[in-house]
Amino acid sequence: MDKRLIEILGTITDEERAILAGEERINRALYYSDSPSGKRAKSSEDEIDAARVLQDGKLIDMRPHVRFVHFPLHTHNYVEFIYMCQGETTHIVDGQRITLKEGDLLFLNQHAKQEILPASERDIAVNFMILPAFFDTAFSMMKENDSALKDFLVSCLTSKDIDGNFLYFKVSEVPQIQNIMENLIWNMLSDNEGGRMINQVTMGLLFLNLLEHTDAIRVSRRSYEQEVMFALLRYIDEHFQDATLSAFARDQKENEYTLSRMIKKNTGSTFKELLQNKKLTKACELLKNTDIPVADISVMIGYDNTSFFHRLFRRSFGMSPRQYRIM
Repeated sequence: MDKRLIEILGTITDEERAILAGEERINRALYYSDSPSGKRAKSSEDEIDAARVLQDGKLIDMRPHVRFVHFPLHTHNYVEFIYMCQGETTHIVDGQRITLKEGDLLFLNQHAKQEILPASERDIAVNFMILPAFFDTAFSMMKENDSALKDFLVSCLTSKDIDGNFLYFKVSEVPQIQNIMENLIWNMLSDNEGGRMINQVTMGLLFLNLLEHTDAIRVSRRSYEQEVMFALLRYIDEHFQDATLSAFARDQKENEYTLSRMIKKNTGSTFKELLQNKKLTKACELLKNTDIPVADISVMIGYDNTSFFHRLFRRSFGMSPRQYRIM
């Protein structure tokens, strides 16, 4: 990796200085959200909160991995992946011990239970914190490819703990992937205007390259319900303008009631909510990247009633489509 990047990412942070000065635990205020009473909200494991690590409404952010301290068992309410820039780190994920070497990648969905052992100063890794909506572009780029990687993307969009909570790639000897990761890190550090689209496409390119190295993946098996969720997301992605639950049910040879329960169980959302989210994501993309009139965008995403689209957009984003376009 570029020596300048190693120098930037290897800089001792304020959090690490406190640890080296004698603080024996992580600073919980940087990761966890407390209840109004100051006590931790009830959960099966400590859950790191996206509101703490993703600032200003970002869908993706990056930070160097904190060294010198044991990071206790936790989950995330976002997707995380770790890239090992130099040295190594040891992670225990869903009870499995994984040692990341330089150039390795570890992807964790929001259901994985993770514990991290202390690292030394020369062990430099970066953590990418990602909300599921960020993967929309990458998912579209991969739509012709069935793979463990795409299964993992499906698991990132579900609200239940199912098979395939992590992917571990031993790809240190693949120069294309190393180059993409270096470019992604530079892009994240630059934080330029328009960077979100660049980062999304770069992530898609990363996934497409990883598909060529499935022999390097360590992953769990997939379940029947995960297969159905994969088919659902592919269907919504390709037919969001006029998608219906009844049409999807016919494709799957399942009844609508069974599918409705399965979708709600695995995603925490209804079919209507998932479809609406896809339509609004597409609308946001068109608003930011084209000059197409708002009324035409409304029709393009499947809403003939422009007034309804305006009300729905404002309810979802707290502003009108035109305000979103110029902000």
